[in-house]
Amino acid sequence: MKPPLMDLPIETAESGFYAGFSKNVAVISKIIIAVLVIWAVVFPESAGRVLNAINGFILANTAYWYVWIVALFVLLCVVLAIWPTAGRLKLGVEGDVPEFSNFSWFSMMFGAGIGVGMLTWAVAEPMYHFNNNPEVIKGLAEGGTAENVRNAYKWSFLHWGFGAWACYAIAGLSLAFFCYRRGLPLTMRSSLTPIFGKSLSGPLGALIDIVAVVATILGVAQTLGFGVEQFVAGLTRIGIGGLIGESGTANTMGIVVAIVVIMAASTMSALSGVGKGIKWLSNLNMGLSIFLLAFFLLFGSTFFGLQALVVGIWDYLIALPEMMFTVWRSDGVEDSVATKLEGWQGGWSVFYWAWWIAFAPFVGLFLARISKGRTIREFVLGAIFVPSLMCFVWFTWAGGTAIDLELTGGAGGAISGASDGDKIFAAVNFMLNDALGWIMSVIIVVLLMTYLVTTADSAVLIVNTINAAGDEGPKARPHIYFWGIALGAVVAALLIAGGHKAITTAMVIGAFPFSVVMVLQCFALIKAIWNDGKREEAGVATTADAAAPAE
Repeated sequence: MKPPLMDLPIETAESGFYAGFSKNVAVISKIIIAVLVIWAVVFPESAGRVLNAINGFILANTAYWYVWIVALFVLLCVVLAIWPTAGRLKLGVEGDVPEFSNFSWFSMMFGAGIGVGMLTWAVAEPMYHFNNNPEVIKGLAEGGTAENVRNAYKWSFLHWGFGAWACYAIAGLSLAFFCYRRGLPLTMRSSLTPIFGKSLSGPLGALIDIVAVVATILGVAQTLGFGVEQFVAGLTRIGIGGLIGESGTANTMGIVVAIVVIMAASTMSALSGVGKGIKWLSNLNMGLSIFLLAFFLLFGSTFFGLQALVVGIWDYLIALPEMMFTVWRSDGVEDSVATKLEGWQGGWSVFYWAWWIAFAPFVGLFLARISKGRTIREFVLGAIFVPSLMCFVWFTWAGGTAIDLELTGGAGGAISGASDGDKIFAAVNFMLNDALGWIMSVIIVVLLMTYLVTTADSAVLIVNTINAAGDEGPKARPHIYFWGIALGAVVAALLIAGGHKAITTAMVIGAFPFSVVMVLQCFALIKAIWNDGKREEAGVATTADAAAPAE
């Protein structure tokens, strides 16, 4: 057995504006994002038409692909956790210990991975599935009734449970394994070295990193798009007017104000690095999240939420194999059950799998960055089961309270009739008097702000790390400013040009090429771990420190 590849040189500029950066990756990524923003702003109709056509083709022809590869990610994570050879391996070399406490680790992981979307969808998604889901389409349950609550949570858990976090875990595990055990650069191309070897030093590796940067920007833009709408809804609830249009969603002024505030704060945080600003904000938003969750536990529908949590997890686990592998296809008849099921799955499950995959290079690299020194088993259990359980708790107590208020609490459509971003504010304000409702709305706005800033500043640092050939050290300030402005511009341009649909369309398109990279990561990881077991038996070094010559 030969030793594994432990040296992957990536050419970077030695001087000038791009000193320390891979110019091919940095420049081409910036051009792609700039063209997208200019196209969306200057030619919104043309951009919308072309993007929608590409998006329609992808969703119509890749449902099987998305559904089955996410199932693959879940199965592989389970295998790695229980496979003795893999589970005990450390994501680092001998003597490496975790940099962050478990609380900070979970806080940063949860905040970067899902926090913003969870604040929007913890109430909105159960409410949607409460009214319509595959069982309702098939005629097996009646929407909006007590008998449909269990179905609502089964499908909500599917989208925010093991499948979502398995996408992140695969990307993060691949990076951490090859970067901290092999000493390779902390960039996406390193995770494919068992397949492509030293050829990744050249154009092929640059292409993989460019795909990761574009997917990251578009995936984070999707998350920030939801967050911006909710942030504006919150500002309106606390008395700041003029930010909502006639449609009930953020107008241009609201979008611009929210983007400027969020991206200015996140850029400042990014300049301080992971160990300072991001860590402090992550701990703050975890503390505020616990406070808000405690509010729903104490003053919401406590028993309803507990029952929904226990029964929902049971239903989810029992139905998971069928939900993970079933793909519905239209029979060509308009308004048939098969056509409706295909439409529902494309709008929900396939959309979510694309979203999590587009988000995976960002969250994956961030998870790798904060998980050095942990074992593979610890990483998988910590990165999949703990965050999934947190999502389940949020969805059942926050969303369950909203459903219970609509069912038996006399809400009368006050919550279900609100926009997605406003539903959590509507629930809180219905439960409390005006003064207390205003105070809780302020707390939710602050929490949302910390989640948005944590997500955006982490994304800026991750993109710069990939552009800098995996260098985790301080980055040139102009590049941080550029990506902070670019990320905000993508969100604002797409929201103004076509609303959430434009962001979703761009995100699904950007996710597809990276989904191919992630499947290759699975095979590369299995190959590397299998060969490392053989190398250990043969006495061949498998980590960078063991392979280093003695002084």
